[in-house]
Amino acid sequence: MKKLIYIANARIPTEKAHGIQIMKMCEAFTAQGVNVELVLPRRLNSIKENPFDYYGVRKNFKITKLPTLDFIALGLGQFGFFAETILFLIASKIYLLFSAKGGSAYGGKNYDILYTREEWAGLFFKDFCMEVHSLPAKPSFLHRKTWRKAKAILVLTSFLKAELIKLGINENKILILPDAVDLAKFDIKISKEEARKKLNLPQDKKIILYTGSFYLYDWKGVDILLKAAEEFGTDFLFLLVGGSEREISNFKSQTSNLKNIKLISHKPYAEIPYYLKSADVLVLPNKKGNAMSEKHTSPLKLFEYMASSRLIIASDLPSLREILTEKEAMFFKPNDPKDLADKIKYILTNQNLANQISQNALQKAQNYTWSNRAYRAIDFLSKINQALS
Repeated sequence: MKKLIYIANARIPTEKAHGIQIMKMCEAFTAQGVNVELVLPRRLNSIKENPFDYYGVRKNFKITKLPTLDFIALGLGQFGFFAETILFLIASKIYLLFSAKGGSAYGGKNYDILYTREEWAGLFFKDFCMEVHSLPAKPSFLHRKTWRKAKAILVLTSFLKAELIKLGINENKILILPDAVDLAKFDIKISKEEARKKLNLPQDKKIILYTGSFYLYDWKGVDILLKAAEEFGTDFLFLLVGGSEREISNFKSQTSNLKNIKLISHKPYAEIPYYLKSADVLVLPNKKGNAMSEKHTSPLKLFEYMASSRLIIASDLPSLREILTEKEAMFFKPNDPKDLADKIKYILTNQNLANQISQNALQKAQNYTWSNRAYRAIDFLSKINQALS
């Protein structure tokens, strides 16, 4: 594989996890010897930092931003996002057509693989592969058309693959590819005490930590964690990192009676490893009752938690069981704050067990690096190309 163009209708940098995944995959593809160009829309962005610096990613690939309309900024919701996506894909199609002039080395194109996460890519392209991170409750004809047209589909979980096969997609072109982590950034050599000093966090409390969005997606279960906090006194600190100012304001009004909760707004990606290292327990409180939570998600935070050498307590859900066993995490009953509180209390009185479980998780994380993920993707796509040539 010589050149890969990654088309992503995303505002980058972004405080959302997909920005990390896109940038890290481009970096990892390039490290595998592929010439990568990331094509993005030019959007209004409150984050002014350079994407490479913001994510701590090497400048080993090219970023091209195409002019397009920014309907989300106008508050048009889902309709605005759909319109933005279609216009961006049209702009991408035009860009590739014009840049393909003189690209005879790629059979009249300026790339040999077009890579995307865009669910409507099949309306505009015929020679592409795609990552599928979730499925709509009722897939439309256009969804099925895109999946059938894709040369290859990379999914996060076995459940996504099984559902696509049920929808008539050829299983031989589907690869299960969970998310990953940058071990060098998260397995940092710093003690819990040093991390707390750096972040100005108390040394005399047990810290229970959650990172990520607070209520953008209800299924992430932040409300379950906050309810569990009611079972603890002020010698514990429930630290939630990653909320927007609006989310923090909303939760402060809901938790004003609790003195053991600290809410911190979104932090630069480079700071998250220090927060993880400061904790005694890391919580993944995903809820049951939502297909995304139960079967589709492969949370980036899961792999970051694993790499941090801290004890993980996770909801007992199939999506998380895809990666974790009792050897690498402690599980609690989903949607049950009392059981979560009981598991936190239990593990904090069994430090040897906590240490063993966290070391097992770190060991397993070695298999889930961005480098390994990119290698598996390239190997799969190369075989698909060979089979079609």
